[in-house]
Amino acid sequence: MAHRLLSSTNRFSARFAFMFTVSLSCTYLCYSIIFCRSTIMTDQAYQGKRCPPSKNAGGKKLLEKLDHCASLEVRSALDESGAQRRSSDLHGQNKVTASSGSHWADMKLSNMSVVQKYGNKKLPNALIVGVKKGGTRAVLEFIRIHPDVRALGTEPHFFDRNYDRGLDWYRGLMPRTLDSQITLEKTPSYFVTREAPRRISSMSHETKLIVVVRNPVTRAISDYTQTLSKKPDIPTFEELAFKNRSLGLVDTSWNAIRIGMYILHLENWLQYFRLSQIHFVSGERLITDPAGEMGRVQDFLGLKRIITDKHFYFNRTKGFPCLKKPESSSQPRCLGKSKGRTHVQIDEEVIEQLQEFYRPFNIKFYETVGQDFKWD
Repeated sequence: MAHRLLSSTNRFSARFAFMFTVSLSCTYLCYSIIFCRSTIMTDQAYQGKRCPPSKNAGGKKLLEKLDHCASLEVRSALDESGAQRRSSDLHGQNKVTASSGSHWADMKLSNMSVVQKYGNKKLPNALIVGVKKGGTRAVLEFIRIHPDVRALGTEPHFFDRNYDRGLDWYRGLMPRTLDSQITLEKTPSYFVTREAPRRISSMSHETKLIVVVRNPVTRAISDYTQTLSKKPDIPTFEELAFKNRSLGLVDTSWNAIRIGMYILHLENWLQYFRLSQIHFVSGERLITDPAGEMGRVQDFLGLKRIITDKHFYFNRTKGFPCLKKPESSSQPRCLGKSKGRTHVQIDEEVIEQLQEFYRPFNIKFYETVGQDFKWD
């Protein structure tokens, strides 16, 4: 009897243990399912809020206005750039080296990556409109190192040759910029194109214009030297410059001469723009004092003076200032071989005749712009 009772008790204990184990397993399974579902929903909600990783993240809506995530990323990048700026300023107080501008170069690269992802393609706020062989390429390359400037590297010739393509085509050529940045392009032939002022004014009455001017005689010789390097069979400088040299009759139909009659072209621009909207850069001072000239350009564009003398060194071989080497590059940044080339030799009497021809034009130009460029 006792044996039967013990056997029954053992079976009951075994059943109880089995049921308890099954119950515990089911409870664990239920909690696991609930936990996984909660985790998945949370992750989905996070994915819905996070910024899209696609390379096309800067879609149409983002180009209209940065969304919350983009704003945070842009702000983070710009804050980091600001920290680099402060660090650069502190180091600059103690030591100036050949790579003094490297912090700004790194900062600009950081900003560019943000801009390329989130910026807009906008019509330019400012244009370098002239003059050919005055130093426009140098001004463009120098101002491009400023982190608040994005510039088109090539000359689009929109307002003189490609105007029929329309403003949408023109805007499409521009680099992406943030709202705080300036969009800039350079086409020196605009200054001598009669339709350009009206067309640019039609785009925006508030466009800022930069004109790089140079002694018109030196400019004409430089222009001729460039043409001669491409077309060695052209007539001599003297033959092209004069209708009758013995009588001192200058051929103003020759483009190299006509460009240097600055006041005639400026009068056309002043029909559409205020003089305060036009900044004149001295091509001569750009060589002897690049930091000073670029400082005035930055002031004109409403930019902080970031480009200073620590960014330049004088290249004696080219006879022209170059940008110091950034840490990311093995070479300093100098203008191309076509810049700073040796001019052809011109008879001194020819130079004097041309100086005499340009003198009245120069004087009126000085009086109009309120600057004496000392070309006489």
